[in-house]
Amino acid sequence: MNTLPRFIQIHTLHNYPAALLNRDDAGLAKRLPYGNAIRTRISSQCLKRHWRVADDIFSLASLGVPMATRSRELPRQMRDMMIAQGMNEALAQAAVEGMRNGGLLDKAGKSPQGEDALSTGQAVLLGSAECDYLIGKCLALAQEHTEVKALKEAVAAWLKEKGEKKNIEVMKLGSGLESALFGRMVTSDVLTSRDAAVYVAHAFTVHEAQVENDYFTVVDDLLRDAGEQGSAGIFDTELASGLYYGYVVVDVPQLVANLEGVGIKDCFNVGADQRELAAKVVHHLLHLIATVSPGAKRGSTAPFEWAKLMLVEAGDWQPRSLAGAFQNALDTKGDKIRERAVGQLANELQRLDAAYGAPSERRFLSVDDCQVPGAERLPLASLTQWVQDRIVSGAAQGA
Repeated sequence: MNTLPRFIQIHTLHNYPAALLNRDDAGLAKRLPYGNAIRTRISSQCLKRHWRVADDIFSLASLGVPMATRSRELPRQMRDMMIAQGMNEALAQAAVEGMRNGGLLDKAGKSPQGEDALSTGQAVLLGSAECDYLIGKCLALAQEHTEVKALKEAVAAWLKEKGEKKNIEVMKLGSGLESALFGRMVTSDVLTSRDAAVYVAHAFTVHEAQVENDYFTVVDDLLRDAGEQGSAGIFDTELASGLYYGYVVVDVPQLVANLEGVGIKDCFNVGADQRELAAKVVHHLLHLIATVSPGAKRGSTAPFEWAKLMLVEAGDWQPRSLAGAFQNALDTKGDKIRERAVGQLANELQRLDAAYGAPSERRFLSVDDCQVPGAERLPLASLTQWVQDRIVSGAAQGA
């Protein structure tokens, strides 16, 4: 089957015993009501955060693609960068205030001045290329406008010029790799929102929530050496165990558009070289999804796990989750829970194929001996390479 790889769908099963993967506001394991049982879950925000900051050979940072910074302190950082490049502090401060007045980082209008201008009300994501462009322009304007008030007005007027937002929007990799993958919502008149190219579902246990309260004490070494029996503190926390179903979708045309600045509809009409970076990014992302674990209390629970199953589908149809396979929670009293979970996924695929046909190409990895309808079994390295090659050559095979 040769079908256009417009969407890459990734289904996983991960097993975590005695861990606190994602906490709610009360410090308890996050939960999700689904079907006939309450499950424990891992939020999409938690998963994406750990994939973004992972530090290994398949990290996003190792791709050599400009990243981004998410912070309320970006105005202060930009001021300091201008000072480091030779602008005096008063003019650097004026440039920052001018950017705020011109609608950068905030809606245009009455913007804070002085020290208040050096932080934003909420964390803002700004790409390295965007930051360099803005600072470079401010430095150039400072050569023409050497008075504080004049520079502030010049910077604000420049940002309000017709077409300036478009100049920033079409910058290749301008908003950074993170926003190219996971999107960016902005409150600025100048920066552009960026639609996410990677959609991440909350992972949830395929069975009823299994949690317990872990009671523990901290021993006071000095009191113990003195012969006293006592502790420095008594605490408790909640731990959960479970087999989690995860689901991620990569919108390939959106990713290519975000990375290369081409139109979404042109994704498979442009040269293969303009899909190579997106393909490599997905290659890395697949490794991260399979091998990078979320989790609080790492020092006391070691919540590190690799996927026991990863099923990848490439196709042109709108995506669809396989979460329905677990609407009825698996009985944890029986044996071979993991094998039964894989069987449930396979059965769900068979039913969907019977109803809709099988419009996607499939490959999978598994640590267990199993079969997946219409899918070839591969090790991780071959699986990720298949996806990378499929994205790069998508136009030729999909035509």
